[in-house]
Amino acid sequence: MAAITKNVEEIRNRVILGEFGVKNVHTTDYPGNYPGYDDTWDLEKFQKNFRIDVVNLDESSMEFDMVGIDAAIANAFRRILLAEVPTMAIEKVFIYNNTSIVQDEVLAHRLGLIPIKADPRLFEYRNTVSGDETVEEEGSEIDTIQLQLKIKCSRNPRASKDSSDPRELYLNHMVYSKDIKWVPIGNQADVFVDSGIGPVHDDILVAQLRPGQELDITMHCVKGIGKDHAKFSPVATASYRLLPEITLLEPVEGEMAERLKRCFSRGVIELEDVNGTKVAKVVNSRPDTCSREVLRHDDLKNVVKLGRVRDHFIFTVESTGILPPDVLVTEAVKVLMTKCQRFLGELDSSEME
Repeated sequence: MAAITKNVEEIRNRVILGEFGVKNVHTTDYPGNYPGYDDTWDLEKFQKNFRIDVVNLDESSMEFDMVGIDAAIANAFRRILLAEVPTMAIEKVFIYNNTSIVQDEVLAHRLGLIPIKADPRLFEYRNTVSGDETVEEEGSEIDTIQLQLKIKCSRNPRASKDSSDPRELYLNHMVYSKDIKWVPIGNQADVFVDSGIGPVHDDILVAQLRPGQELDITMHCVKGIGKDHAKFSPVATASYRLLPEITLLEPVEGEMAERLKRCFSRGVIELEDVNGTKVAKVVNSRPDTCSREVLRHDDLKNVVKLGRVRDHFIFTVESTGILPPDVLVTEAVKVLMTKCQRFLGELDSSEME
């Protein structure tokens, strides 16, 4: 009976990586599926088991553990980070003069993908729908950021006659994102005096020019979400993986221990000296990539059990620089809460009908 109970616990809580497949990939802990287990969803139980542990945080990336939830919720959170947290991005490009070799359409597309450092929480969505027709409205200080790119290439009069380096021969021949300047609308100069609105990175190459060629462009940034266009996505990447679990079923010593160590990522397996013999020990399974390299060795595949903890998600969020990663995670939680509240409101309204 104990063996059966242990097997059920493994099916419920672990994903097992085998030589020819992955087992226990589907959630099975729903009410009535296992005799003796009460899997009815309970708020107090959820609050007790759920936790978020921040492992690493800097200005551009964040790694944290989300424990005690189902994969559906974790994936919803990931998708919200990618597609439903709003940002500001270039939407309209007014090209007054472009004599470079880059076509207008390509140039507009390149400009649109440049991340713009501006807090979207301080702006409103631009309202472009009026009745049954789409109407373009003039941008205002509450929903639009205006940027300008005005630059002209010329010859450098101080360049050496024998030089062939464009960096010496020409002035302004490389157009970078740092050349894009913010033009305040209305009272934006006073409201966002300390915000430093502009491109996140100064070294993004926009175009190359030669003497006589110039760009004269005005851009309008609006608030949007990644679901509408990838340029509004606030993250370079947002992903998760399950926490690996590596179990040694029997002692592994000597040359086998050294081979076992090489089968895993660095820092997962270490060798201990026990009475003059090297013995393998699992030190930290977290860095492992679960490549299953160990299963290629006939003498090792039966001494190791590879698994993943079903409800322990390791999230990695890398921001594009528009907002810090911890702010993005907070905003994603707010979006998820809004979705849940909207769903509950629809349920209440349907019951009333």
